Amino acid sequence: MTKKKPYTFIDLFAGLGGFHLALQQLGCKCVFASELKEDLRKLYQLNFPELDEKYLKGDITMVDVNDIPSHDILCGGFPCQPFSQAGKRLGFQDEGRGDLFFKICEIIQHHRPRYIFLENVSNLKGHDNGDTWRVIKRELEKLDYYIPEPEILSPHQFGIPQHRRRIYIVGLRKDLIDSKEPKPFEFPNEKKEKNCDITTIIDSSDTDIQPLALKTLQQLKVWQKFLTELKKRNRAIPRFPIWAMEFDADYDYEDIAPFKQTKKQLKGHKGKLGWEINGPSKEDCLRQLPIYAQTDTADKFPEWKIRYIRQNREFWAENSDWLCTWIEYIKDWDNSHQKLEWNCRGNNDGDLKHKIIQFRASGIRVKLPTFSPALNLVGTQVPILPWIELPKECIPTYSDEELEQYGLTQDDIRFGRYLSTKEAAALQGMGKLKFGHLSRTRIYEALGNAVNVDIVTIIAKKLLGYEQ
Repeated sequence: MTKKKPYTFIDLFAGLGGFHLALQQLGCKCVFASELKEDLRKLYQLNFPELDEKYLKGDITMVDVNDIPSHDILCGGFPCQPFSQAGKRLGFQDEGRGDLFFKICEIIQHHRPRYIFLENVSNLKGHDNGDTWRVIKRELEKLDYYIPEPEILSPHQFGIPQHRRRIYIVGLRKDLIDSKEPKPFEFPNEKKEKNCDITTIIDSSDTDIQPLALKTLQQLKVWQKFLTELKKRNRAIPRFPIWAMEFDADYDYEDIAPFKQTKKQLKGHKGKLGWEINGPSKEDCLRQLPIYAQTDTADKFPEWKIRYIRQNREFWAENSDWLCTWIEYIKDWDNSHQKLEWNCRGNNDGDLKHKIIQFRASGIRVKLPTFSPALNLVGTQVPILPWIELPKECIPTYSDEELEQYGLTQDDIRFGRYLSTKEAAALQGMGKLKFGHLSRTRIYEALGNAVNVDIVTIIAKKLLGYEQ
């Protein structure tokens, strides 16, 4: 790599400092950063003490652009919630967050940096039928910047074991562009490396770990029974999500949604897990249905939901001889734990132990180790690694009576844990960071919201004109 001048940059909505780490290793110097959350600002100062504390600010909307030092590169992973599929998708109408882009424009207009480098969720490009991106592009071009078509990239495209689609937006000041250059900038081509396996970042000796709760181990064991029985019977694992709460149910759902039905229409049918629907009121009857059937207030279910219900009832009809015993294990579980999504295309071995597992609101999701899920590290969505044998000092202590209550043995608790914070940091290219006072939950959350250092570095090399 040929070094250029030591460019200066500012790091807006800095979080853990992903942009900082990437540009720092390219020889660039941070002259200003902003991060709204106080705990992350303190951590930023801990990891990047060379930045003068007076240039580490909180709410960027309260900062006068005159107080921001001049800089060559403006970086920002501006808040994604207004555009995310997981949020309300209010876009620019999201008060306090959706309009932060225009603060970025104000800074650009005043300081005229050589380069702009922004990151957001992939959904931004299609948000509001593409109007959100058109506004962003128009506003940046009005400031006299060349804005190429943004690229949606994921670390796995470059051999990094994480599927995390994000949109990357860059801009180059037009007066610095060679007018004879037809394409002043092109995003890097994906390498399509075959070796993309989460096991490459797993540290089996890590003792700063979170073992699985007994309830979680029980649920994995019960679902393994389900998969093992399918294999014994030479049945393929269904491609559709397993919604076990539909097993033995027969309530009406195709023409009119249950919520719109009368008490009379609901009573006498079988609801969740075959329980007879009965009760003095319609509300009582609805409570005996799966959650999604209780709460969907539309006149009719969407076609995808109708299809999944139909598929699961057909599956029950074909396998009720053994499922009628199996469902007894799950009858008291939460709805989301009664769902299983086998997302292992091309793999039908039915072995949970050697997969990556997430407990999500939509169900228990199973993926191959070669398909590490995005770090949506909230609640119980932290990836589970069932194959890892715990260090002796990390194995929880339970009595035989406690284990028997969950149908487990002493051998069962030796295996399985959550992805550690150290491993999560490695997936984001942040293995060198110190996390100081942050709790494990907060570290997961911050990493899940961070920009990926490796991807930023790859793009920055091309943007700044470094040879690769």
